[in-house]
Amino acid sequence: MSGITDPVADYLTRIRNAQMARHRHVDIPASKLKRAITQILMDKGYIRNYLNVDDGKQGLLRLYLKYDRDGNPAIQTLKRVSRPGLRKYVGADALPRVRNGLGIAIVSTSQGVMTDKEARRINVGGEVLAEVF
Repeated sequence: MSGITDPVADYLTRIRNAQMARHRHVDIPASKLKRAITQILMDKGYIRNYLNVDDGKQGLLRLYLKYDRDGNPAIQTLKRVSRPGLRKYVGADALPRVRNGLGIAIVSTSQGVMTDKEARRINVGGEVLAEVF
């Protein structure tokens, strides 16, 4: 049995695949990091809602995906930045601006998981996990 070496990449890929298949929701194995990323996506309007589903093990996150009237997903691009083979750490002054501020970068900092804008506001750097637009 092979384990997942990059749970965040698996999380992003499940969302991407569900959107391409036009699913209304997607189930993802839960963790604290995935819950934090999901909360950011919810707060910024990229997903409609999410639920914590108890499956007797680690639990599941059920994300309800968001589409516009034409059926296009709210998330156009979902890209993993830092990966196990090449971690990407940045200081507070070098935080990326996704699409000149129209998108968000999700950053894992010493203060928790947050967007690039929040990290810039409190002047803290960290590991850039993903970019969303």
